[in-house]
Amino acid sequence: MEMEKESQPKTTVSDRNSVMGTAPIPKLMLRLAIPSVVAQLINVLYNIVDRMYIGHIPEIGATALTGVGLTFPIIMLISAFSAFVGAGGAPLASIQMGKGDHERAERILGNGVTVLLFFSVTLTIVFLIAKRPLLYLFGASDATIGYADTYVGIYLLGTVFVQLALGLNMFITAQGKARTAMLSVLIGAVTNIVLDPIFIFVFDMGVAGAAWATITSQALSAAWVLRFLTSQKTALRIARRYLKPDFRLIGSFLALGISPFIMQATESAINIVLNHGLQAYGGDLYVGSMTILQSVMQLIVVPITGFTQGIQPIISYNFGAGKFDRVKKTYRIAISLTFILATAASLVTTQFPTVFASIFTDKAELIELVGQVMPIFMSGIWMFGIQIGCQTTFLGLGQAKFSLFIALLRKVILLIPLAIILPKATGSVMGIYYAEPISDITAATITGLLFLFARKKILSKEALEKLH
Repeated sequence: MEMEKESQPKTTVSDRNSVMGTAPIPKLMLRLAIPSVVAQLINVLYNIVDRMYIGHIPEIGATALTGVGLTFPIIMLISAFSAFVGAGGAPLASIQMGKGDHERAERILGNGVTVLLFFSVTLTIVFLIAKRPLLYLFGASDATIGYADTYVGIYLLGTVFVQLALGLNMFITAQGKARTAMLSVLIGAVTNIVLDPIFIFVFDMGVAGAAWATITSQALSAAWVLRFLTSQKTALRIARRYLKPDFRLIGSFLALGISPFIMQATESAINIVLNHGLQAYGGDLYVGSMTILQSVMQLIVVPITGFTQGIQPIISYNFGAGKFDRVKKTYRIAISLTFILATAASLVTTQFPTVFASIFTDKAELIELVGQVMPIFMSGIWMFGIQIGCQTTFLGLGQAKFSLFIALLRKVILLIPLAIILPKATGSVMGIYYAEPISDITAATITGLLFLFARKKILSKEALEKLH
């Protein structure tokens, strides 16, 4: 069957859905995954480009970079709430489309919009009130608090744009419209890249300029997403009649979304624990090294996550349609590729750590420290491919309990306790860096075994019938 271009507005819903259920799997994965990977890479540029420019501000660059890095937990938590809705609602919408229940799929989307707006208001108010005490809790010092407070105070004004842009974009990807989803991110990222040097250096706004550039960019992305999801080109449309809260429906997609929410939200908790320990055992220089390490980690994790998000609608739709052979073929290819990508990324970062460090700072002392700790910190990331591949399959099949356990395993059960215990046990700040690879390898091994033993049970007619 000839696959139709996304730009054709007269393509019917049934045409688009039949492509998801009949097109060759490798070709379909390529079509959906590449734009999704590009979109995720572009998306990570929002924060990384800020850090690159901030780190090179004359005289204050290294200190300002450390300060902005301390805002990472708040930024990640805001992003996590968008995933709570999008990553939970989009797979369920895909499954319903596979079943042929288009009305219920649109009802999920409408309720998702309502919940995202509620989260936006709540998060903005709470963090504006609590931001300064939280930043000190995250490891801020008197030298870095000013930069952190300035950046996050402005960023919070754009919370609603972040929620809508990130959360609703997943419903575009769920339709198999990966290129359109990519464009929504591209618009914002290009704007951010252009505005950053203008605001920071030309207008001499410093850290405040980076924050204003970011929220302006997110506003444009949000506008693009809303325009598409209310147009004639979308298979799932935002309808006023479906904005009224249906709490049973909301409960169903939040139950599935709890897994990706925890995955992102625990990044905030981890950042707090790591920075607090690094400040206590090392000082500002070590906190600055973690800002760079986490930025590089994003460059690895985000493309792999983008790939799995791109192929997840294939799993969900075909599961809903009862085409289990297509589901099996998809997840087998996905897990193999994510493992290969993660292994390649691990090799590059452990072999050339100072090259990555110099992207973010020109301070020789900080580059030298990153050169020492990055090979340790990244030595277990090669196993991440197995974990994310299996978790995406669990999520795509609507398996909330399995997804939740996996989300808790790597970060909450393993990494946070290890990051607290190891430096105390060894009396060295290096224990914090070793906590990451130990957690990565252990979590991926357990996840792989769990998937191996559970896959037949969850990919069955009985499991499908339980999803209403």
